[in-house]
Amino acid sequence: MMQLVQINQSDLSGGAAIAAYRLHQGLLAAQVDSQLLVGKVVSTGSRVTAVPRRYWLDNQLSRLSRRFSLNYVSIVSSFDLPHHPLVQTADLLHFHNLHTGYFNYLALPALTRQKPAVLTLHDMWSFTGHCAYSYDCERWRTGCGQCPYPQEYPEIHRDSTRLEWWLKRQVYARSRLTIVTPSRWLQGVATQSLLRQYAIHHIAYGIDTEVYRPRDRQQCRSLLDIAPDRHVLMFAAERLDNFRKGADLLREILLGLPAAYKAKSTLLILGTGGEALAETVGIASHNLGYVDSDYLKVVAYAAADLVLFPTRADNLPLVLQESLACGTPMVSFDVGGVSELVRPGVTGYLARPHQTSDFRQGLIQLLDSPDERERLGRNCRAIAVAEYDLHRQTQCYLDLYQTLLAA
Repeated sequence: MMQLVQINQSDLSGGAAIAAYRLHQGLLAAQVDSQLLVGKVVSTGSRVTAVPRRYWLDNQLSRLSRRFSLNYVSIVSSFDLPHHPLVQTADLLHFHNLHTGYFNYLALPALTRQKPAVLTLHDMWSFTGHCAYSYDCERWRTGCGQCPYPQEYPEIHRDSTRLEWWLKRQVYARSRLTIVTPSRWLQGVATQSLLRQYAIHHIAYGIDTEVYRPRDRQQCRSLLDIAPDRHVLMFAAERLDNFRKGADLLREILLGLPAAYKAKSTLLILGTGGEALAETVGIASHNLGYVDSDYLKVVAYAAADLVLFPTRADNLPLVLQESLACGTPMVSFDVGGVSELVRPGVTGYLARPHQTSDFRQGLIQLLDSPDERERLGRNCRAIAVAEYDLHRQTQCYLDLYQTLLAA
């Protein structure tokens, strides 16, 4: 049996964590001995272990690294990982998100020296001078510096982006990695980055299409206590105050809706901080807060007529993939890998980036066309089953693992 250790920020907290956990479940079903070694443990699974930390020393050194705005290089505990029993017995290492404050990327050369290693990118952080998404900035191509978005996660207080970019380049020069991207967009960007020296594969996220599937709309509305004759517009994000997810853009979009549409609509909100949005748009709202239950999420998607996703930057958003599998059409902006899920006239409406008037136009167009929404919903489900089923993703990774082990 292949022994695999996946190293990630968490097992279930955050989109990258959920995506990796789903792969973990798929690999276990395929008889792979997959272990998760993570910064934050949420689940109670026996194959999930917290990354050991020397917190006192890490915290003391972090004072120095924060002064220079060099994120994560103070985490010396990461240099102990080559001696961890799970790492020592593993045939292969699979890295996911290396940021969020649990891992020091300077430890990559030591960890990849003796074992094949895969790095799945969930955002742009691995090849920028600090940010997870660079928006319209392309300085990551040539060395960063003069950062226009110091407040972008992970935030910096002084511009050390050129130094961090240089440190990452030195690390990759001494590391052995195979890169995977969930979206074609991120694959294309990565091939122009620090990582272009590596083989870069595209393997989309997988989803359990037996769990995430269409349900009876009226029954789901009844479960949520939403009237059957409403237009239900769903918006979901882990944190609604996240600038990147565009809650402020959605507010502008909904405020501009004609009164007749507002009167017939209910805004279904999933995520923390939805109260402020609900109070300002003049539309009846139903706020579920942060939802980690797959069952409740499926009920919400099935109850919705449309999923609204006004993101400013994204890779292959799980919200849209889940909506796709549940057969709910979507409206979003044409940024990052969004267009791989929101296909114009096929699975939803794709607005020009950040153009709220275009987004609103698409929303109204679909609200006025129930037959079109039904057609798009059927397409959503068919594409989810054909292209994003968890078994397909699992097999793609197994093929990659076996190729690396054979080499």
